[in-house]
This record gives sequence, C-alpha cells and structure tokens, in this order.
Amino acid sequence: MTDERLETTWQPAIRKSDGPLYLAIADAIAADISEGRLLEGMRLPPQRALAETLGIDFTTVSRAYNEARHRGLVEGRVGQGTYVKTRRLRTSRAPTGGLVDMSMNLPPLFDDPILAARLWDDMAALQADHGLELLMRYQPPGGAPHNRAAGAAWLKPRLVAVPTERVLVCAGAQGALLATIGSLAKAGEMICAEAITYPGLRALAAHLGIRLQGLSTDHEGLIPEAFEDLCSKETPKALYCNPTLHNPTTATLSLERRQAIVAIARRHGVAIIEDDAYGALPAAAPRPLAALAPDLVYYVGGLAKCLSPALRIAYLVVPDSRSSVRIEGAIRATVGMASPLAAAIAARWIEDGTADAALSAIRGETAARQRIVAELLPAGVAQTNPHAFHAWLRLPPPWTRGELSARLQAAGISVVASDAFALGAPPEAVRLGLGAAASHAELRRSLLVITDLIGQSPAASSFVV
Repeated sequence: MTDERLETTWQPAIRKSDGPLYLAIADAIAADISEGRLLEGMRLPPQRALAETLGIDFTTVSRAYNEARHRGLVEGRVGQGTYVKTRRLRTSRAPTGGLVDMSMNLPPLFDDPILAARLWDDMAALQADHGLELLMRYQPPGGAPHNRAAGAAWLKPRLVAVPTERVLVCAGAQGALLATIGSLAKAGEMICAEAITYPGLRALAAHLGIRLQGLSTDHEGLIPEAFEDLCSKETPKALYCNPTLHNPTTATLSLERRQAIVAIARRHGVAIIEDDAYGALPAAAPRPLAALAPDLVYYVGGLAKCLSPALRIAYLVVPDSRSSVRIEGAIRATVGMASPLAAAIAARWIEDGTADAALSAIRGETAARQRIVAELLPAGVAQTNPHAFHAWLRLPPPWTRGELSARLQAAGISVVASDAFALGAPPEAVRLGLGAAASHAELRRSLLVITDLIGQSPAASSFVV
C-alpha cells in the first residue's frame, strides 16, 4: 500500500549550511525512515515539486533521490515516482530445531536491512557501469587494473601504500595460496607453519605433495625460537602463518614477535606467506609482516571473513615484479582468473564505501556475540578475542575432543575437533564458530549446552543405555 498524501506533505528538515544539499536531503530521508516518519511503500514528492518547495535546483533533488536509491532507501517505479523501499524479511541460516553448525567459521549476519539492500543495489548497478563486457570477456590472470587498484585501496589501512602492479586478484584465499605455494615449493619440499594451522593449508599441501612442518606456539601464537631452530637445521621453502586472530586459536602475534620472525626469515632466506584473513576485523592490530618486510612477504588479504564469503575474492600482494609474473603464470595454469563479476562487485563496494559499512556491521555483530561468549563460557577454557567470531575451547580433563564432539552432535551442535588443524599430536580442543548461529538466542542456547556438558564428567553425561 502507498500513501498518496505523502507526495505533497513530506518535506526534509535541512539547512543550507549542512554541506552539499543533495547529501543533506538523502540524510533526511534516511533519518525520517529510521524515526518512522517515512514508512515502507510511501511515495516521495515528485522531484520538481520538491525543488520548488525548497527553492533549489531540480538537479540537486535528482542527485539526492539517486543518492537515496544508491543507499537502498528508496526505489524508482517507472511512470509512478519514487517510493520508500520495502524491506525484505530476514531469513535464518538454519531452520529452527535443526543442527546448529558451529563448525563453519562465518562472519555473523548483521541485522541492517538498509545496508543489505545497498549491497544488492550495488550489484544491480554494475550493468550501467560495465555493460555486457563484464559478462562476455576474459580478464588478465592477475585481474583488471581497475580491480587491482580497488584491492590496493582496501588494503591501504593495513599496508599503507601498495603499488597496484604488486596486487593480484585471486579466486579467494585458497586460490591465492594455491598459486603462491605452487610457485615457491615443489613436491617433496618443505613449508613450515604453526603446529595448529588452517585446514585449507593442510589440504593444499597434501594435493601438491609438499611436506608441512609444524612449529611450536603459545597463547600469543608462533614462537620465533622454534622457527629459528628449524631454519638452522633444515631449509624450508616458506613460512606460512596467520598472525592476526589466528585460526583456530585467535592468538595475535605481538609486534616484537613479528619483527623477530621477519629477521629470522631474512637471515635464512625464507619467504613468508602471510594469511591475513581476519586482519581487517580489529580496529587496531600490529603491523602486518608485509608492512615490515614487503620484499619478503606474500600477503593474502581475503574478503571472505571480513566482507562476504560468497565473493571468493582475495587480494595477493607479491614482493616484486618477478614474483608477479610467476604468480600470474600459476593463476593462469590453475584457475585461469578470478571471477570478473565477483571482482567487479568487490571493487564497487570498496570504492563507494559499502565495504567499509559492511565491515563495521560485522564488527558490531561480532562484538555482541563475544559478549555472550564472555557471559556463558567458563573462564580459562575458551581462548578467544573480542574481535574474532570463533573461539578455541581447551577441554578440561577427562573430556576428550572426540567425546565432546560426539555428545554435541547428539545434542544438535556441530563443532570442529583439533585433528583438522594439527600438524602433530592434536590437543584436546575444539573450535567453535560463533557466526553461524542464526540469532543471539540460538548462540546462547548452544553455548549453554556446551557449558553444561563440560561442567559434567563424560560418564555422567553419557546417552548410552
């Protein structure tokens, strides 16, 4: 239903001193929607009528309506006018009463229909920007220059200044790792990594026939002395590490450890592969290894954890032009190119601020879920970080990871045991994904089940009769 009276009665409360008038009008539309003065489906005044009412140019109102449409606030209907956009109902990730899949490490869904509409509207706007060329043409293996520049802009808060020619657009972090590791090591050669590491690295190394050597860690992450000891005895082709909000432990390396690791790698001539999947989530974090040693580090900045898993886009920053040629060849030989459509969506979101808005929303929802974790999980058992949407649960004896995983599965909760991450003997621990729960209530219920279980002995909680 629409309210025809709104066409002549609504007028934005703005002042000409509020900055650009078109932005002030768009801001007024957003404010009146938020405060309930503009309701879904209502029609805004015709642009010429509003221009006359406000005593301003028609083009200013036209720009304002276009800005509001770009933000997902309104929609134009051919021959009818401009209407306040109808919000779509939010859907859950899992049906009520189904399995709560805490094995998946996903960014949490944020509840912001206007931002969600803006994400979709940006995707729809690609037709006007790129036309059929985007859908019907190949692009260079390392990505089109425009998309590489967008990647450099996205990474600038962490890496300060990255030459566009050193940025390659890859098919997700896994695609970036495949190209990088495949170009640095051959079958039978060694790469070292944290003893508890990303499962995708284990799968990739197995596929390529590359040996993985685990390095000791503690609550702060990789121990530099363990890296030094290995380099003094053997010749690893590269060090892979996840230094910020480590998956699965959430440990973050201090600046001092990062500097020590860079010094060791430089002394022994070992390349570093820095997987910074979660690096955008903290508002402030120690400088990436790639900022400390840009000539030594292959830096992978994926968008899956900080923006959208569906895009499958990662930006790979390589040390120099020779590396760029080599990695582009590896991309061409394996995946051909990253999806131009996904790369274009990512670039548009980055350029118009939508990506920053989505990152802010993910940070806010993550913080809310971490408050639930702090309230419900026992201190000293869960290792996590206020900026992370996963947690590492170290099990109190006599619990084992297998027993807890089985009991939780029977209770409708799926988690990941440490076996998936271990390069040596697995510790008695499991990873909890905090983002997959469809709601705070579902997360709370799941954590209460986990807390109740580990508070009992395995024998007391047995379901076997």
